[in-house]
Amino acid sequence: MSDKFLAGKTALVTGSTSGIGLGIAKCLAEAGADIALNGFGSHDQAMHDIQSLGVKAIFHGADMRQPSEIEDLIHTVQKTWGHIDILVNNAGIQHVSSIEEFPIEKWDDVIAINLSSSFHTTRLVLPGMRERNWGRIVNIASVHGLVASANKSAYVAAKHGLVGLTKVTALETATTGITCNAICPGWVLTPLVQQQVDAKAQAMNLSVAEATKLLLSEKEPSMQFTTPEELGALAVFLCSTAGNNVRGVAWNMDGGWAAQ
Repeated sequence: MSDKFLAGKTALVTGSTSGIGLGIAKCLAEAGADIALNGFGSHDQAMHDIQSLGVKAIFHGADMRQPSEIEDLIHTVQKTWGHIDILVNNAGIQHVSSIEEFPIEKWDDVIAINLSSSFHTTRLVLPGMRERNWGRIVNIASVHGLVASANKSAYVAAKHGLVGLTKVTALETATTGITCNAICPGWVLTPLVQQQVDAKAQAMNLSVAEATKLLLSEKEPSMQFTTPEELGALAVFLCSTAGNNVRGVAWNMDGGWAAQ
């Protein structure tokens, strides 16, 4: 298999201006795919990082809570390159609160971005994938799509729903060249998680190293973070010929979290 085996393919990665999404986008670009980025905030560095790998890149700032903006995102990518071969549904947000105190608007936002957006992107890319009889849909769920944690009701509900959507999509495309699978990370050291570590350190008067150890010891037996690059390598595998018959899987990369 060529190192650039995705040359000529196009990939849309939602929530990809930093963190997990950008890590996956880089890995797909290294394999030769042109990349459509999406996310909030500045995207200049992300665009530079992707283009420096010798592929084409575009950016669309669709608000993944809004179906009309998601439709514009899909249509823009299709108009630019003619097709979307790989869809990585990565966009996600988090809010932590007990159920009885959970703000309704936060619930709606988490469900919209973490679950409903993946339904909308999937329904819009499937016709083209069916026409070409090839496609890869990779949903970035979470270990929280397999198990629960207190005070994360919306996130856990959305990620469990995303695993379910993955299975249904896989069944509906089972006799085609389209596959759909979910990746379920545990703790990944993104800027957002680093903020949680720093906050824990400050609140408990700990060093950052001590706070990191405490965070990992609560859930992750390996006592190490998964990296965006490791998740990206798994996504690339699922897009390869070796992944042709991997369908409807919720593949956890969680340091043993769900094994307990």
